[in-house]
Amino acid sequence: MSIAKVIEVIAEGDTLQGAIENAAREASKTLKNVRSVYVEGIQGLVENGNVTSFRVNAKVTFVLEG
Repeated sequence: MSIAKVIEVIAEGDTLQGAIENAAREASKTLKNVRSVYVEGIQGLVENGNVTSFRVNAKVTFVLEG
């Protein structure tokens, strides 16, 4: 039987896909066995009336060892 744990992160990228990939990549630097990223919220950052980047509030799930 395995046990999973969930943490919340905020990640940014030039695209939505980039923001999600950054969340997974950065979380994987300090966590082992990352299995999924669930996006709860999306923000578009605006400068001079244009969306310049995206931010996601995400839950990262990883499996505990042992």
